[in-house]
Amino acid sequence: MIIPAIDGNGVNGFSILSRRAKAFENEAAFAQQKVARLLPKEILHERFADRVWSSFIRGEYDAAVFQAMKAVEVYVRDASGLDNSFLGVKLMTEAFKPEGGVLTDAAAEGGERTARMQLYCGAIGSYKNPNSHRDVNMDDPTEAVEIILLANHLMKIVDARLAALNGDA
Repeated sequence: MIIPAIDGNGVNGFSILSRRAKAFENEAAFAQQKVARLLPKEILHERFADRVWSSFIRGEYDAAVFQAMKAVEVYVRDASGLDNSFLGVKLMTEAFKPEGGVLTDAAAEGGERTARMQLYCGAIGSYKNPNSHRDVNMDDPTEAVEIILLANHLMKIVDARLAALNGDA
């Protein structure tokens, strides 16, 4: 946002604000742009990128986290073929149960299969359920990014399991 001066002074190290920098109306607008850079939209899973990123940019961090984790729950349900009677931790336990879970990697070592199930259960239980049942006032964008990226990773694991089940891996 700081560029070399356009005139001859630029070669001497003088700098000016870019057009983009001049476009900021106030410090709050600049701060918002800085926060937006914490979560590049293009790295987010296509199933939730638009919705989650939009909430995050508006500063609705708790909504963005909830939407990301809800997307994980919906994707696991869709991918596993389990019905709507399976919710939250119960859904994750059934889909990833170490012996016979639809999304379980049977080639993985037993402890790793259990850990994968527990990872999903812990993520949903810790980050989706509280937002489902009460107001969670998340005001730290960095924490929100970390949780959203965890959800993003969980989505990619489901992608990989689907690819393996479909013989694409």
